Amino acid sequence: MRTRNQHARRRGGRAAASFVAIASLVLAGLTALFATGSATAAPAAGSYSLSNAASGLCLEVPGAGTSDGVQLAQRSCSGATNQTWQLKSSGSGYTLTAAHSARCAGVRDASTSAGKAVEQQSCTGGAGQVWTLAQVSGSTYQVVNANGGKCLNVKDSSVAAGALVQQNSCDSVTSKRWTFTAAGSTPTDPPTDPPTDPPTNPGSPPAWPTATSSQAVSSTMKVSGTYDGGLKRFYGSGDLGSDGQDENQPALIELADGATLQNVILGSPAADGVHCLGACTLKNVWWEDVGEDAATFLGGSSSLVRTIDGGGAKRADDKVFQHNGGGTLVIKNFQVSDFGKLYRSCGNCSTQYGRHVQVQNVWITAPGDGLVGINPNYGDTARLSGVTIYDDGGRDIDICTKYKGVTSGEPTKTGTGPDSTNCLYATSDITYVD
Repeated sequence: MRTRNQHARRRGGRAAASFVAIASLVLAGLTALFATGSATAAPAAGSYSLSNAASGLCLEVPGAGTSDGVQLAQRSCSGATNQTWQLKSSGSGYTLTAAHSARCAGVRDASTSAGKAVEQQSCTGGAGQVWTLAQVSGSTYQVVNANGGKCLNVKDSSVAAGALVQQNSCDSVTSKRWTFTAAGSTPTDPPTDPPTDPPTNPGSPPAWPTATSSQAVSSTMKVSGTYDGGLKRFYGSGDLGSDGQDENQPALIELADGATLQNVILGSPAADGVHCLGACTLKNVWWEDVGEDAATFLGGSSSLVRTIDGGGAKRADDKVFQHNGGGTLVIKNFQVSDFGKLYRSCGNCSTQYGRHVQVQNVWITAPGDGLVGINPNYGDTARLSGVTIYDDGGRDIDICTKYKGVTSGEPTKTGTGPDSTNCLYATSDITYVD
């Protein structure tokens, strides 16, 4: 006959044995799970874009360069070939080959040091060009260099377009995580590009307004919040008394980040028109005689959205709207006549960005050179709908002109017309009235 203590010891022994058995099964299950995950978690070999988890911007070879030593950067996702990477098995890892240049992403000098640049290089299969993928979730991974065990990272965890890419020690920082998206399914618009309004039947352009009064402006008017001019005409005098094309003229009106300017007429001379320092809205603003530019858009953030709704411009020797900063410009319900270009993404700014423009429900009257000019090599996009063009029987106005933008010197024209990645419109979006 067993004593109570003997029964207790027996029960305790069975419980301990059961715990060990269960723990062994759990451990075996987890081992099998992780073993299965390590074998199947990585994406299949193929072509991908890699978007950074912190910024949403895509890994690219800047300027679509084809030479060795170009440091990689992040830019608004465009689906361009310099943002397309071919993932190929290589020993215990993978290589990443730029589709446009057939060169591999590698650590400069095959260094194992944190902060070393990641660049494109002639493919050798060396350890500095081999990467392993550590799954974070779904299609998001840390991309780990096989040579030094450090992660592909955006310098200083920047979310700015153009920020350079390097390797750094692996941790949970989101700028060290990359989402793989199969080539061909990359959105043509960046995440900050707002939805396009539904096209409408433009009919005839609205009549030009009559100024209620006029006021000379001798120093730049600075606007924050909302300013409603009641259709007053403002024109330059003194230092603002130029209507020529001289560069670096002061603005007639300067808008702070978030400001709205509405119901204003800019007469002649107009100096450099309106400067927008960040996000802004121009509503029912009219330029009777454009000076250097009607409006210039500044500010480097890729999330900035500026809207021009209504209004019009005449007699622009060069550009109407000059986009020097980052982000998106929406131009809708606007009319222009006797002009150079309605919109130009800066072709030779010392700092370049991926810029995006949407042109919706506009009336264009010849003569004019072109509707929009963009730099596909920096990831620019232009989306057009509801465009009506008058008096252009020879079809001389280019709808969408593509350039190779630069940071010094002059950009070069690379083509015109619609495509599937940068100039986003169909012939049905353009109506001619001769």
